[in-house]
Amino acid sequence: MNKLRLFFLSRRSWTLPYLIFSIIFVIIPLVLIVIYAFTDDMGRITLDNFRKFLAHPEAVNTFVYSIGIALLTTIGCIVLGYPAAWILSRSRSSYSRTLIMLFILPMWINILIRTLATVALFDFASLPLGEGALIFGMIYNFIPFMIYPIYNTLQKMDPSYVEAAQDLGANSFQVFWKVVLPLSMPGVVSGIMMVFMPTISTFAIAELLTMNNIKLFGTTIQENINNSLWNYGAALSLIMLFLIAATSLFSADEKSDSEKGGQVW
Repeated sequence: MNKLRLFFLSRRSWTLPYLIFSIIFVIIPLVLIVIYAFTDDMGRITLDNFRKFLAHPEAVNTFVYSIGIALLTTIGCIVLGYPAAWILSRSRSSYSRTLIMLFILPMWINILIRTLATVALFDFASLPLGEGALIFGMIYNFIPFMIYPIYNTLQKMDPSYVEAAQDLGANSFQVFWKVVLPLSMPGVVSGIMMVFMPTISTFAIAELLTMNNIKLFGTTIQENINNSLWNYGAALSLIMLFLIAATSLFSADEKSDSEKGGQVW
């Protein structure tokens, strides 16, 4: 009893709500996904759910296509987001905070509302909904997640590195390519993770921006679960989780660097 009272009086007890939350909303759902993925309708252990995925070219093609859309979205966010983050980090005007707020503001609005606004925009411009609208909508929805980590890293960058490179005779391009870009890579990697992972698993954006004519892997999972194919849907979810986990491992070494503004580079 005394040990229990000492625990609740200690700082370690502050982690208890987070532990309970993680168990209920993270650990238990993951365990259920694994159980359903490796069992059939009768509860017997089997690998048929994964064989079914490999035996259906349509499902495999959807998986590969979803990776391609996620890569295109990520590349588009980098191409558009890096210059924006650079401009924001270099801005010293009184309106710089307002500009940053304008870029972050879309993140405060529900993603479905932003997608419906994109549909309305395409309808107003008499543009067809399809793959182009899908990529445009993906970039529009996720580009703030690319801008902010890059901006945060550039903002923390020690300007003495740039000044030293300029003193050594480097021109503007060399300063950017050999100093700024390497030092900002932790922010770029963090942005890639924040864009690639949710993009590959989304389904609502694809349904709205393509009139349900283009399926992503998230849509396939949703359809199977809605049709009570829990085991097959869980297997597809586990495949996607493996991909996300592999992508997360890629950035594991960069995470601590991004918190320091990339100075260890």
